[in-house]
Amino acid sequence: MSATLTPAQKKLKERARALAESEIAPRAAEVDRTEAYPWDNVAALTRAGFMGMTVAKKYGGAGLSYFDVVLVIEEMAKACGVTGRIVVEGNMGAIGAIMAYGSEKQKKLAAKLVLAGDKPAICITEPDAGSAATEMTTRAEHRGDRWVLNGKKHWITGGGVSRLHMIFARVFDEFDQEQGIGAFIVVRDPKQAAGPQSAMVTVKDVIEENRIKLSPSTVRRRLRAHFGAAHKSRTRWRFPRHSPDHYAVLKLLDAHPGLIIGAREPAMGLRGIPETEIIFDDLEVAEDMAIVPPGGWRHSFGALMNAYNAQRVGAATVALGIAEGAFQMALSHVQEREQFGRPIAEFQGLQWMLADMSTRLAASRALVYKAAQGAGDGFPDATEAAQAKIFTSETAIAVTNDALQLFGAAGYSRNNPLERMVRDARMFTIGGGTAQVLRTLVASRILGRKLPQTRDGYVKLMHNRPTTRHY
Repeated sequence: MSATLTPAQKKLKERARALAESEIAPRAAEVDRTEAYPWDNVAALTRAGFMGMTVAKKYGGAGLSYFDVVLVIEEMAKACGVTGRIVVEGNMGAIGAIMAYGSEKQKKLAAKLVLAGDKPAICITEPDAGSAATEMTTRAEHRGDRWVLNGKKHWITGGGVSRLHMIFARVFDEFDQEQGIGAFIVVRDPKQAAGPQSAMVTVKDVIEENRIKLSPSTVRRRLRAHFGAAHKSRTRWRFPRHSPDHYAVLKLLDAHPGLIIGAREPAMGLRGIPETEIIFDDLEVAEDMAIVPPGGWRHSFGALMNAYNAQRVGAATVALGIAEGAFQMALSHVQEREQFGRPIAEFQGLQWMLADMSTRLAASRALVYKAAQGAGDGFPDATEAAQAKIFTSETAIAVTNDALQLFGAAGYSRNNPLERMVRDARMFTIGGGTAQVLRTLVASRILGRKLPQTRDGYVKLMHNRPTTRHY
């Protein structure tokens, strides 16, 4: 599928390419090396109007389509996968769900943050609830005029840099009766930053960061009673941030920061965006910050996951952009590099590699564009989004690896962007729905039947299956 772009879309794509080449690409290696969030890139994206593009004009956005966003993501990801991901989450996922299902208050709050450059964080994954997302244990209990959240999330993209959080949790009413799985909006205090696991803090730091009002004698008595050792009752006692000792001190000193940015994962690729734990310790959320789609709590999770289809298309687009960037580098290289007295592009074995790479990229682009354009004014179709992500994520792994192979030893060097691209591409068959789980989703849709993955669910399905008679 070769999309026909409108004049406005051509101009948008050209603006995105110019920004990517002039400001984003030169910083990509440094972002990867330092693992620092690229605030300069975010500022450039914000100035260009690439954050909150899908926000309606009445809330200050441009009111553009998901396909328009895909055109921008693709250009950014060719230069820097991290920046491509920021554009995804600044236009899809959480912001899309809030703009579709949120109240006026919620929409205005989210739009203001995203248009100012905030990359929202979607908090779904837990240590024991990855692909099986509905097995999450984070609780949201209704108490009076607010919700109180307790639980732990893991692999949260943007932990410590994102301000706007959309947190998924099991919902319980005042009588402790479960109502379903819902989402809640929480805005993090910008002073609450994520530190690396090795960063050391003292008891004094904990007291100051959490504005604890306990007397020094009370602090010493509680710490001594719990830890026993005298040195651990002193305010200058040092321990790793996000360690068990850190959390124990928070509890002992009655510190309930609510939302705690936990340990950061040392990720293989896309290192400029932190992936962290987020802990909820009696996190109080105003009653009007619950996102309740039509149909109420019982149908909330399904509705909210429709918005996640856009996130999947966005992830597929980042994978596509990374692969296209790698392919273009390889295509130039084989025409310049000479061995055996001639350009290596003249060797048939390498020509076939290029042909396969080009074919897979063309097919990937067709799937991504189809899913994005099919969304219209709503969300992308679940099957089309899954197909795009499956095929494109696997294409990105294959194409970046083949591009590196075409460079030979030079591609294996950290002085070459290709080794970074290989690492960055590897995430997309995992995050946002593994390639295996998404294949099950596609199979379920084309067969027109549920395909439960729990053992008892499968047994029940087989037990209730109609018997086929053979004559």
